[in-house]
Amino acid sequence: MMVNDVAVTIDGLSDVTEAEIAQYIGYVEEQTNEKLNELTLTPAADGQIHLDYVLQPQKFERIRRITGYLVGTIDRWNDAKKAEEHDRVKHTVMH
Repeated sequence: MMVNDVAVTIDGLSDVTEAEIAQYIGYVEEQTNEKLNELTLTPAADGQIHLDYVLQPQKFERIRRITGYLVGTIDRWNDAKKAEEHDRVKHTVMH
């Protein structure tokens, strides 16, 4: 089933409404600050609902290796890491 453009699978639960599913989608997207691609709802052992999800892939400009970390985007970096990237010597490829 599709809810809010998210592929939703429900296993072992029969009384989940579309409004509840929309709330679960909103909860996960708020917690992750990302858009969902897929969501699976299953009962947990303690009576709660287990949420298994797949986030939508993120676009990136290129992979960078900065101080040992591989990253695709610098928008989540703190100020120190941004300054480090800015101060790096940029090498160009000669043809």
